[in-house]
Amino acid sequence: MKKVSVLGSTGSIGKSTVDLIKHNPDDFEVVALTGNQNIELLAAQAIDLSARLVVTADAKKYKELKNLIGSHSIEVAAGRDSVIEAAQRSSDVIIAGIVGAAALEPTLAAVRRGAVIGLANKESLVCAGDLVTAEVKKSGATIIPVDSEHNAIFQVFDFNDVHHIEKVILTASGGPFRNSTIEQMASVTPDQAVAHPNWSMGAKISVDSATMMNKGLEMIEAFHLFPIGKEQIDVVVHPQSVVHSMVSYVDGSVLAQMGTPDMRTPISYALAWPQRLPTRSAPLDLIGIGSLNFEAPDPIRFPSLRLAREALQTGGSAPTVLNAANEVAVSQFLKGKIGFLDIFDVVEKTLGKVSHSTLEALSDVLSLDEDARKTAASLA
Repeated sequence: MKKVSVLGSTGSIGKSTVDLIKHNPDDFEVVALTGNQNIELLAAQAIDLSARLVVTADAKKYKELKNLIGSHSIEVAAGRDSVIEAAQRSSDVIIAGIVGAAALEPTLAAVRRGAVIGLANKESLVCAGDLVTAEVKKSGATIIPVDSEHNAIFQVFDFNDVHHIEKVILTASGGPFRNSTIEQMASVTPDQAVAHPNWSMGAKISVDSATMMNKGLEMIEAFHLFPIGKEQIDVVVHPQSVVHSMVSYVDGSVLAQMGTPDMRTPISYALAWPQRLPTRSAPLDLIGIGSLNFEAPDPIRFPSLRLAREALQTGGSAPTVLNAANEVAVSQFLKGKIGFLDIFDVVEKTLGKVSHSTLEALSDVLSLDEDARKTAASLA
């Protein structure tokens, strides 16, 4: 049996991971589950999976979680330090599904102990890609990307012959506003923005898909995950979300990973790697789908790709600022305090106001992240 810890078990990725573990009980033993505000679900998951440890990131929720666990022999802890400690506990694989920059410290903790990490949190590599990859080299940790796009690339990327790889091609659904005009996008509501046409995801990542910032963050993430140059990363819009990404080789071959849009597929790949795990995902029906379409992203309606590519080219702290500003702007949009198009404006202005620097330690990343958030909040 593989020993598994799930960071962010009550989120979208976490719930899919728990579903896979529940339906393959003979394959996995749960070491730790962590969550935040959804204490009832967190406790139910821990009891259902007989986890050894359950942690809420909210220290104020300890008593509530402890009461819900009751007489079950499950260790209960709370607070940021306890989440980090959960990541340090010995396990065969960790699924890192915490949303946003809050995942950085526990992900680094898992990396430093040389774990196999199913990384569903792109912000860890966007905010501190150089630091994370340096720690991976030191510890011998293995990162299996869980984002469907990077997982697809991982499956068809020839790591033994990288010199014959021309480029990687990230596919994007285009989100719910792929065919909307700028005028229509100006009046978009949070409910409309989180209604993704293909994927079932959390609110923040759904908005990122709608703005296409998720694809910008994925470009930065791909640069840190794969031994390629910054200019070797392309994005193509593929509305059906069947081709999850591609790798183009110098001989003209383009290898693609395909499947139904169900996050249980890439999660199962990370859980079982280097083997594969049965899932309850619907089989891919190409005849039923009929046709697959591809188109170039529109840089006018979706400036996120330009902003992200500029941050990638600048390097250093620019991607950290990009991510922090985007998280603040998306949060303000979801609260109804700014409009949909204002998200782009807040991010671009924050990038222009916060000075860029070299990030040599985690403390540098956290300090810059805080400064960028304050700046973005003042602009939102």
